[in-house]
Amino acid sequence: MAGENIKVLLVEDNPGDVFLLQEFLKEVKTVLVELMPVERLEKALNHLANEIFDVILLDLSLPDSQGLETFVTAHQQAKATPIIVLTGINDETLATRAMQEGAQDYLVKGQVTGDLLVRSMRYAIERQRADNALRQSEERFRVALKNSPIFVYNQDRELRYTWVYNPSYGLTVEQILGKKDLDIICTEDAQHLTAIKLGVLSSGIGTREEISITTKQTTRYYDLTVEPLRNESQEVVGVTCASIDISERQAALREHKLAQEKIKEQAALLDVTTDAICVRDLNNQIIFWNKGAETLYGWQATEVRGKSVTELLFDEPSPEIEAAVLEVISKGKWQGELTKITKTGKEVLVASRWSLVCDEEAKPKSILSVDTDITDKKHLEAQLFRAQRLESIGTLASGIAHDLNNILTPILAGAQLLPLKFPDADERTHHLLEILEINAKRGADLVKQVLSFARGVEGKRITLQLKHLIMEVAKILKETFPKSIEISTDIPQDLWMVSGDSTQLHQVLMNLCVNARDAMPNGGSLTISGQNLFIDENYARMNLEAKVGAYTVITVSDTGVGIPGEILDRIFEPFYTTKDVGQGTGLGLSTVLGIIKTHGGFINVYSEPGSGTSFKVYLPAVGGMETFTPEDSIPQTGHGELILVVDDEVAIQEVTKSSLETYNYKTLVASDGIEAIALYAKNADKINAVLIDIMLPSLDGLTAIRTLKKINPQVKIIATSGLMSKRKLSTVTGIGVNTFLSKPYTIKELLLCLQKVL
Repeated sequence: MAGENIKVLLVEDNPGDVFLLQEFLKEVKTVLVELMPVERLEKALNHLANEIFDVILLDLSLPDSQGLETFVTAHQQAKATPIIVLTGINDETLATRAMQEGAQDYLVKGQVTGDLLVRSMRYAIERQRADNALRQSEERFRVALKNSPIFVYNQDRELRYTWVYNPSYGLTVEQILGKKDLDIICTEDAQHLTAIKLGVLSSGIGTREEISITTKQTTRYYDLTVEPLRNESQEVVGVTCASIDISERQAALREHKLAQEKIKEQAALLDVTTDAICVRDLNNQIIFWNKGAETLYGWQATEVRGKSVTELLFDEPSPEIEAAVLEVISKGKWQGELTKITKTGKEVLVASRWSLVCDEEAKPKSILSVDTDITDKKHLEAQLFRAQRLESIGTLASGIAHDLNNILTPILAGAQLLPLKFPDADERTHHLLEILEINAKRGADLVKQVLSFARGVEGKRITLQLKHLIMEVAKILKETFPKSIEISTDIPQDLWMVSGDSTQLHQVLMNLCVNARDAMPNGGSLTISGQNLFIDENYARMNLEAKVGAYTVITVSDTGVGIPGEILDRIFEPFYTTKDVGQGTGLGLSTVLGIIKTHGGFINVYSEPGSGTSFKVYLPAVGGMETFTPEDSIPQTGHGELILVVDDEVAIQEVTKSSLETYNYKTLVASDGIEAIALYAKNADKINAVLIDIMLPSLDGLTAIRTLKKINPQVKIIATSGLMSKRKLSTVTGIGVNTFLSKPYTIKELLLCLQKVL
């Protein structure tokens, strides 16, 4: 390059060679060379101590120094300056040794030209610069490692330690080199580490994980990074690992940096996680809102950005929220359970984790919150606690019944023996003894009911066709119930068989029907229906007591006053009753529950005050069960039809959406009638059918159905409900419902309904 200057120290004792080199350099027009010739090594060293040169041209045969020692001495004095060795024709071996010791190049006297000399100097300068940069980088790396807590090491393909820096685990370098993980740490931790590293060896892809190492003293936690170690042919020949002890994070800045790294690593996952993730500034205004938050709370990201979290998700500010904000700012994190409000006004319970996000100067700038919907989890826990409470009450009732039997036995025996002992007693005495015997028997019958609830009465089990039992009960009801109550049945001809005690199952049906009668003092409708149902995994997820398999389902529905929500969880408890004194003992439903459980089944109840009640009894089916396996029950899949699913229960939305998409349907999801109408109006030409719950918040299902029919009279509608019976639904068919699907429903039932209407 024109205008380039190179300052050269020439160490040469032969004046002729010095003259030739000067002449060669004059011929080169592209570079200006400032040449400083000296004839002795000592004089060269003096110049090097006081001046900086770009390159040194060094003859190895000087008056005061000979051979390789000449180069070594000069190189030690000026390690940062590139040296080009000048040698005779017969001394190339010596020049090669000088190259091995660090010379950048060598030139043979008599073969030098001006261009060759300049090219060699340029090459030497560039190579020296690269070497200097590499040395500086290596030195910085060494210093950084020396002053850092990072344990760095290499292992070969046999996973033997080949290089170790900053050893950890309480061991020295000598105790680690040549060993495997199994030789230096406990077996379980070593196996875990080995599995991670073998995965990197086989895949050639690095990984990062948090691990724990247990020693005799304690358990420590490490952030481990494992990368493949490759040779020049890019073959994986081992692993290189970096491990940092994260058990005790002493500096807030380092903790912040690790948190920031974790946030960066997870950034790509924010929009695919089902958790609701929100970032808000210290003024509570939303700056980030992921897809999970849109699904859980119903608000789109564009709607919430810049709005206050408190105003959006809480009814009113509370001391609990203020305390949480103060804790996350002071301690860096907070977690707990919160009740929040969705766009539709529905309450959801979330497990919320908050983390403080700081800027580069470790100053707080925002709060990251991750919310997990635990509404359904809490519902299942409530079911479990209810079952445990009933079990505890049953144990208590069993003990009480045992003691009562011991008390009633001598009373009853005495009441029966006294008339024989005193045959001449007056009529009043005989009457009193009869009263004593009658009431003792009533007490004994009451104890039997308690025992039926507490431990179940096995009875004689035979294979039953419940259709005949239902018809028998219906006949009794029509003869004994008030004429104001209309009795009807809906039993399929192919109802599956069950194994049970006919007397006990008769008692179950009668108890449920008597309760239905009492709930309709002014008359109404009572329906007993049967159904074959194969419970699949989707259904089992909706009900804690359900198991996958074939069931015969008997439903007793009434149009009575209904059961208030606050007492719905208590109706199966023994001695709990809402009836007036003398009208019930509170043992009817507890006995029903005990009988159903001893038959291996379960019972669900659906009720709304003023809308009636529906009891569903699930009994395991027997006989020919092998003919209705899940595989045989799967109907045809869809062809990409778009289904609008309308339900206010998030769990049912997700299960139904997943089921339909598994069978080649597309879905849109709405949480209430207003949202359903908006989605349908926007996509009316694409939606093939609407699956809608009758009972919805904001705008009920029936009103929504009427509105959809006005938008498109030809819209295909499947109504669903956990309460409404097929018979009752027939009274509202005028609004345009194509078919009805009872909750909870299986995949098979859902797909068959769709095939029916599409």
